[in-house]
Amino acid sequence: MAVCVAWRGRWGSLLRRAFPAPPRRACCSGVPARQRQQQQLALEVPSAQEITVPRRRGYLAEHAAPFSAFLTDNFGRQHNYLRISVTEKCNLRCQYCMPEEGVQLTPKSELLSTQEIITLARLFVKEGVNKIRLTGGEPLIRPDVVDIIAQLSKLEGLQSIAVTTNGINLARLLPRLKEAGLNAINISLDTLVPAKFEFIVRRKGFHKVMEGIYKALELGYDPVKVNCVVMRGLNEDELIDFVALTEQQPLDVRFIEYMPFDGNKWNFKKMVSYKEMLDTIKQRWPELEKLPCEEVSSTAKTYKVPHFQGKVSFITSMSEHFCGSCNRLRITADGNLKVCLFGNSEVSLRDHLRSNATEEELIQIIGVAVGRKKRQHAGMFNISQMKNRPMILIGG
Repeated sequence: MAVCVAWRGRWGSLLRRAFPAPPRRACCSGVPARQRQQQQLALEVPSAQEITVPRRRGYLAEHAAPFSAFLTDNFGRQHNYLRISVTEKCNLRCQYCMPEEGVQLTPKSELLSTQEIITLARLFVKEGVNKIRLTGGEPLIRPDVVDIIAQLSKLEGLQSIAVTTNGINLARLLPRLKEAGLNAINISLDTLVPAKFEFIVRRKGFHKVMEGIYKALELGYDPVKVNCVVMRGLNEDELIDFVALTEQQPLDVRFIEYMPFDGNKWNFKKMVSYKEMLDTIKQRWPELEKLPCEEVSSTAKTYKVPHFQGKVSFITSMSEHFCGSCNRLRITADGNLKVCLFGNSEVSLRDHLRSNATEEELIQIIGVAVGRKKRQHAGMFNISQMKNRPMILIGG
């Protein structure tokens, strides 16, 4: 153990020398850029009570600090979006997410604690992350998920707290989640046929998911995003039914191309491409119109049937990747940083936290990992042959 600790100390020292902090991150006093800006604006910044909720995002954007060099990769991509998996457990067994035989869960002692999650989140937000999404497994089965969101909502500079859920527990928890600060929801639903739902997820629960969607609409979430993984021979015949849901409700139905992960038996023949889905929908609604992209880093190609309240989007990870504008980083439930969903390179932030690494050391380690991010993923056929975690152990 002593040798290990000594090695870490020497390696940390070498790392700090090899990757010194860029001079623009601090003034001559050594005050970090974000802190320095806050001091300069102190006299003109209104109190939290004076900033109404609708104005908060605009205010934060207007007074944003210079973006962290440590979260900017070698291709100029600024990573301001962090996805944190808060559990490996799930109450469903979706075919595209979890191997039929299940997965070996990480011992609880090796998972991130609540305090470790908040510590890492605070560090990333200080460096420029303004959106955090909680994933799983199924995040809403974690007992303290409401408390985690409440603590995240206190982080200055964080503009959006989102969750991706299977919806089983959503209706029951959503009032508390909203009160804690949750402001965006993605709900997974791959079929509108109850019997098919049970086949895809290997469990019952269709009506609970629908109840969760209705509760989100009732509480004013707009849009409510519905994620649908489209698989040939399973649910591609329901595209029209899903689009029809957007006629009367502010839903954003997001059709996701089937992606390869360990244990999900991915096959190219099962994948329905974005263009094929689009052609099918246009046969029913030829007037379907494409909407302008809201953000450069958006993963979705978004369309709308004129006069419908909602919209439909396509996540084209396989047929038309969006790596060039990727702004996402992921932390797994066991504390590993993944800079690419499809990459198998990881670095354990948990181990460095538990070795009492300083904040600056953690930032340096994160910066090195981000700097190694590749220009794009290896392509669907190569990805299908690569060793990677099952989706449930990544968090999506």
